[in-house]
Amino acid sequence: MEAVIATGGKQYRVAPGQVISVEKLPSNQGQRVEFSAVLLVNRDGEVITGRERLSGARVAGEVVGHGRGRKVMVVKFKRRKNYRRKRGHRQPATRVRITNIEV
Repeated sequence: MEAVIATGGKQYRVAPGQVISVEKLPSNQGQRVEFSAVLLVNRDGEVITGRERLSGARVAGEVVGHGRGRKVMVVKFKRRKNYRRKRGHRQPATRVRITNIEV
């Protein structure tokens, strides 16, 4: 069984036991977390979609830890003006272990 969930403005394909990295959540390590924005469920080859059929669907998980993503370099440059700026950014993230999918 697998599902597609939406959180933090992104979509993730998840399955039970999988560990995913999502946008930072306001939960502590070891706390249970629930995603209610389920977009699609694949149950043994049967694909379930639609807002009315997935209105009660939930994906449950457990917070494994918090961290930051990989560094993204931001470079600004204007030619012939001797203007150069270099800056890095690391987005805060939360690692979640998916425990089960309920339809």
